[in-house]
This record gives sequence, C-alpha cells and structure tokens, in this order.
Amino acid sequence: MAESAILWEETIQPGATWSHVLKRGTSLRITDLEGGANVGAIFYNFECPSERYNMPDTLKAQHIARLTKGNALYSDMGRILCSITGDSVGWHDPIGGASNAQSVNSKYGEAAYQECRNDYHKNTHDSFLIELGKWGLGPRDLTANVNFFSRVNVGDDGAISFHQGNSTPGSYVELRAEMNVLTILNTCQHPLDPSPRYAPKPAQVAIWHVPPPGPDDPCRVSRPENERGFTLTERYFL
Repeated sequence: MAESAILWEETIQPGATWSHVLKRGTSLRITDLEGGANVGAIFYNFECPSERYNMPDTLKAQHIARLTKGNALYSDMGRILCSITGDSVGWHDPIGGASNAQSVNSKYGEAAYQECRNDYHKNTHDSFLIELGKWGLGPRDLTANVNFFSRVNVGDDGAISFHQGNSTPGSYVELRAEMNVLTILNTCQHPLDPSPRYAPKPAQVAIWHVPPPGPDDPCRVSRPENERGFTLTERYFL
C-alpha cells in the first residue's frame, strides 16, 4: 500500500472507541503502535444492522478457533462482512469476549470520571454501547466481538488462558470490506489480561481503496464454505 493511496488515517487513543462505515471496496489496516494492544471489534451490515458478525458461524465454517490472514468474518446471514487480507501477528482472539465495569473495577480498582476525569477506567462493554447509540443501536444489538492482537489458548481441559507478548510494536492486521460494514473498535485491555495495572494501548487505523476479490482470492479459496459465502455476498449486491 502506497502512502499516497491512504484515504484516512488516525490514532485511536488508549481505552477509546472508534466507529466508521467501512465501504465495500475499501480496506482497513489496524496497527499496534506500542505492542501489547488489544482492539475489540464488532461488525454490522450498515444497510440492515440486524445482520451482524456471527462468531459461531465464523469459526465452525472455517474449522478454526483463531483468526488470521485468509479467514473471513461471517454474518448471521451466511454472508461475508470482512476478509483478513494481511496479518503480521498470526493469531487474533475470537472467543475471549469483552471487559465490563465489574471486571475492570475488580482488577484495576474503581476510578470514576467524576474524580479522575479523562483518566477514568473504561471498559469495552459500556464503550461499545455508547458507540452503538450514535448509530441508533442499543443493548439488544450488542454481539460477540473479535479481539485483534490478543491470543487466548484453550487447554485440553477446556480452560482458557491469556498468551502474553502476542503482538509487538508495529504489528498490523488488514480487513477488506466485502459489504458496507459498520465497524466499531475499542482499545480497552483484554478481559483476560493478567496485568494488575490499567494500561490500555493505542492503535492506528488507515483506510484505502482495494480491488474486488477475484476467483483465486486467498480468502475465497481457503475453505469451500468461503466460496459459498462470497457468492452469497456478491449476489446481495446485484
């Protein structure tokens, strides 16, 4: 990607939330600026937000328990919202969920806005709801999220654990929009992050135009199910 091709670029501050309608035919690069970032993400069909990212279908259709280059993010209608076309990390968490006020207060202590102003402790769940409200959506629309740059391991006994050091400074992931996708990002810490210190990290986002996926596109051909998902998505835009 040439720097001159970038349509928009900005930094999401630590613990902040960002949203944008990522247009079909554009790509979003998310970069971990300092290392150790966590970027929670939820996705919706902008034209019909009742269609949104479906974590179970995404994982079972592709026989995966992690996300990386070549994977697609499915909606609950069997269509593909975004494809992962670039990834320098190799493992992004689709199962760890989001922090909430109770978990943040329990782990880091209570720090309310009234006392701490902009240094107050934020959580992903409430931040998602605030951002959803800007688009006329609410609690009933909140869905499972992806945690980019984070890794969660699952043991033989089913126990899950946070893998530290998964992402280094400058690590990135690139998402190509296959629909017009309302994309909401948040940079609060992962709910399983064992650090006792409240210290969310920033992330950078950049958007640029990309060509449509061809018949040999790596995301399309990575699974037979993905071929059907792309076909359903393309038929939607006829």
